[in-house]
Amino acid sequence: MPHAVIAATGLFTPEQSISNAELVEAYNTWAERWNEAHAQQITEGDVAALTPSSVEFIEKASGIKSRFVLDKAGILDPDRMAPNLPERSNEELSIMAEMAVKAARQAIEAWGKPVSEIGAVLCAASNMPRPYPALAVEIQQALGIEGFGFDMNVACSSATFGIKTAADFIASGSVKAVLMVNPEICSAHLNFTDRDSHFIFGDVCTAVIVESSETAGPSGWDVLGTRLKTVFSNNIRNNFGFLNRWALETGEAPSTERLAPGEQDDKLFIQQGRKVFKDVVPLVSDMIVDHAGELGIEPTGLKRMWLHQANINMNQMIGRKVLGRDPEPQENVIILDEYANTSSAGSIIAFHLNQQGFEAGETGLICSFGAGYSAGTVFVRKRA
Repeated sequence: MPHAVIAATGLFTPEQSISNAELVEAYNTWAERWNEAHAQQITEGDVAALTPSSVEFIEKASGIKSRFVLDKAGILDPDRMAPNLPERSNEELSIMAEMAVKAARQAIEAWGKPVSEIGAVLCAASNMPRPYPALAVEIQQALGIEGFGFDMNVACSSATFGIKTAADFIASGSVKAVLMVNPEICSAHLNFTDRDSHFIFGDVCTAVIVESSETAGPSGWDVLGTRLKTVFSNNIRNNFGFLNRWALETGEAPSTERLAPGEQDDKLFIQQGRKVFKDVVPLVSDMIVDHAGELGIEPTGLKRMWLHQANINMNQMIGRKVLGRDPEPQENVIILDEYANTSSAGSIIAFHLNQQGFEAGETGLICSFGAGYSAGTVFVRKRA
């Protein structure tokens, strides 16, 4: 039976980047204005004054130093505090499709084969621009790919779920190659007026070509095994969905441009970070070790781990639990200092940028985890 091979990857990175210092300056200006506007309520004890953010706070909490974004000006404007991404007409390529096409073309060029050999397109991301038509089908058309495409959303785990789905298509003989893309405009679901999370996310897109071992060349990565897991939790949530426009308690669509603290802030990204850390670290660590044992792989012998890039403290803890010691930097790849959390794309960015130094037969792990809860493990072996 043919097995799946990760044949090529691609990455689209926006041109604009925001440093922690720039982000802090914008937030503190906004928070100071908010405190001034609510000075009487603060004095009377009806509301709490907003606490300033700082570069030191962000780096200690997350390890993030900067993030790439599609629109820097809107995010750093204290009168807006949100990206400015103009709506496009139905006749134009949508912004997420445009990102995906750029990442996909890089992967296709590295692959070196015609798109006619791709039989399916999967768009796996944490947010979609519309319910339908599927973004994957738009990307498929833009690239001139035959076959079929569909969208899938498992939040930060979408990429590993996408690789698993592609691998299953390969194993069943449905197609010979699958393009899986992860366009993430995380800045659009982030509340930049929330001190505890305003620094977390960035924008990016990754692409992966998964091919049958029957047609793959000698390079690339054999997919040794994939495993998925979900456990329902409200500790990470975004309540802004297509039904919100008609919510009886509001009568109109909630504003996503600028939210005051406590004012429908659950319509954007929210999380209970400490609970997430406590729940997810053991869930993911145990899942990795168990899956490795099932495949006959000694987890302490993994050459490299490309984990979801959510939080440096979380990644370091998972690395220690899996390897049984403090990982070396090259063993537990960290790219979130430059890219921040890019949801489903994070582990693929790490994989795309840090594949060097492997000999044939050496193994590594692509792993994602996030809202749901969801988690996915993909063990890979370097081909000859």
